Amino acid sequence: MANNHDKIKFPLWQYLNQPLFSRDLELNPRRFAYNWRIGLLKRCWHKECDAKGPQQH
Repeated sequence: MANNHDKIKFPLWQYLNQPLFSRDLELNPRRFAYNWRIGLLKRCWHKECDAKGPQQH
């Protein structure tokens, strides 16, 4: 069972800060949260990660 700290909460600040006259304005909170989580996952996939940590030469 997932811990409460592992769950991503609703991105309220991002939802409220949407540009009003944008073509991408999403008024449905569930759809906004779904699309925001997909975007978060894509951003995480594109990040460079070094599993060994900093290297000292």
